[in-house]
Amino acid sequence: MRKLAFLAAIGAVLAFGVAQAQVTIRVAGDSTAVGEGGRWMKEKVEEWARKTGNKVEYIDSPADTNDRLALYQQYWAAKSPDVDVYMIDVIWPGIVAPHALDLKQYFSEAELKEFFPRIVENNTIGGKLTSIPFFTDAGLLYYRTDLLQKYGYKNPPRTWAELEQMAKKVMEGERKTNKDFWGFVFQGKAYEGLTCDALEWIYSFGGGRIIEKDGRISVNNPKAALALNTIRRYVGTIAPPGVTSYAEEEARNVFQQGNALFMRNWPYAYALGQAEGSPVRGKIAVTVLPKGSADAPNAATLGGWQLMVSAYTRHPKEAADLVKYLASYEVQKDNAVRLSRLPTRPALYNDKDVLAKNPWFKDLLPVFQNAVSRPSDVAGAKYNQASEAIWTEVHNALTGRKTGEQAVRDLEARLKRILR
Repeated sequence: MRKLAFLAAIGAVLAFGVAQAQVTIRVAGDSTAVGEGGRWMKEKVEEWARKTGNKVEYIDSPADTNDRLALYQQYWAAKSPDVDVYMIDVIWPGIVAPHALDLKQYFSEAELKEFFPRIVENNTIGGKLTSIPFFTDAGLLYYRTDLLQKYGYKNPPRTWAELEQMAKKVMEGERKTNKDFWGFVFQGKAYEGLTCDALEWIYSFGGGRIIEKDGRISVNNPKAALALNTIRRYVGTIAPPGVTSYAEEEARNVFQQGNALFMRNWPYAYALGQAEGSPVRGKIAVTVLPKGSADAPNAATLGGWQLMVSAYTRHPKEAADLVKYLASYEVQKDNAVRLSRLPTRPALYNDKDVLAKNPWFKDLLPVFQNAVSRPSDVAGAKYNQASEAIWTEVHNALTGRKTGEQAVRDLEARLKRILR
């Protein structure tokens, strides 16, 4: 009897130890109310819980990015341990750095090399790895394969000058039967999307990153001014006059209706353009955006989302393990196959199952290898103010209120006031 009692006591102690080992991880992820992304992420978080024996609570975040950041900032200001893992925007690492656990202690150098280096670099602030790349986005050049072939072009444009030349020639021919046809559409409205486009234009002309990694404001230079003057020349010639009020959807609608040869947009537009009933289905492809000259770099502004562990978590090891699981090859593969979301692991762009579902992914690897991040890392908490200054002055150039030279000069002055 004593032996049975002893064994029962030992069993109780072991059971208590197991219960004690189990923790609850709270995750602020994608909204489950909008699209499939949130429901998919919740499913994967719960899958990790079953595999590890831990518990999870999935917290629905606001669908609007600004509302989401405002909510998160309330948690961080209170140093709250109530959320362990956050899904954060690619432009937030400079904002979240004081509140993020350094994930370098949980990811080896070899593991980090499995991700796109530009995104890991974007997420590293002052030597701290604030977050792990989850899924990504970057600016693309869309083009009509049928029209390039019709007018004797074998390849898409490599430079902005080639794009302009092709657009003029194809417009001249197509407008004989379609007066609404244009050569190029993009995001010209005064908002964050124009900051993304402007960074691509300026960087691809060799004009720098607007604000460099060391904090130097570099935008006031002849190449940046040339980039803005070039795109300004497009407005009303190869691009519709109304392009200065276009966001992503306005540009996509013109292109998808068959009324444009080229379009700058994000990868989401591809699946819509190839959907059943689309006038351009089977007639479009994507490539890297052009550059200003043969010796200048290509550019694609980074978008996408990252996974951050709160510095205030009570369970750092388990929270980091969940992040490692969500960013793993297999989970990212599932995200790509089921939702066509873009992996942050280059190897997945050659995965046969991913390509079977998304054959166009094979064209995207060079795009991400040429990706450039917005200056949110150096601007930090002042990034929103800096971005507003960028899109306002660039919009002034596109609408002819200022020359490119005036716009970059005034932008430099505004950024100095914001970041001083």
